Amino acid sequence: MTAEVSGGHHGTVTPLARLAGLLADPSRSEICLALLDGRAWTAGELARHAGIAPSTATEHVNALVEGGLLASERQGRHRYVRIADPATAALLEELASHAAQLFRQDPPRSLREAKRSDAMARARTCYDHFAGRLGVEITAALVRRRLLMRDSLALTRAGRGWLSGLDIDVTGLESGRRPLSRACLDWTERRPHLAGAVGAALCERAFARDWVERIGTGRAVRITPTGRTAFIELFGLAF
Repeated sequence: MTAEVSGGHHGTVTPLARLAGLLADPSRSEICLALLDGRAWTAGELARHAGIAPSTATEHVNALVEGGLLASERQGRHRYVRIADPATAALLEELASHAAQLFRQDPPRSLREAKRSDAMARARTCYDHFAGRLGVEITAALVRRRLLMRDSLALTRAGRGWLSGLDIDVTGLESGRRPLSRACLDWTERRPHLAGAVGAALCERAFARDWVERIGTGRAVRITPTGRTAFIELFGLAF
């Protein structure tokens, strides 16, 4: 399966048109959104998630890998795929956010779907950082405490010291290719949440210290009793 799009000047296909073609299929888009949980999935797992045949999922995955949106790796007999890199994840996040603003989503068709939607809106991972109401409220709390700049979400001197108290090496984060911190428009809250290396480090620390846990196999997370105490102490937030 290829994701070619016809047209363009003198019949050529522009890079933007190729990207649009990759995401134009609903199943391919659903696969990309599922992988925004930051984990690696098999084609079989993606097939069950998207409700398509395994062979179809494999074709879609191959097209997305060939197009550079996904990367694949093998462990024994299994082939796993994930978002290619943080920059690609950021692009998909931005596209999903803008699409949610441009096109009204249909209301949930069942109680189960409504509960899933509510859980996603309340707290979820967005690739490797927190999103939903949890992500937005954490970001707002860091701004109120002057650990992040209000407009740019740039890390302040006080923020650097605060992160060191959580055993997060800011110098090490700065040595990577990705931005230290950046704003990501949340598609359910319509307000920014914290992304970048700092957002990822906070999310990783929360999982490592059992402040949050995943709900099923999706992107939604719940706050643990330990996490409720930690979020009150760290951010002044009660969930």
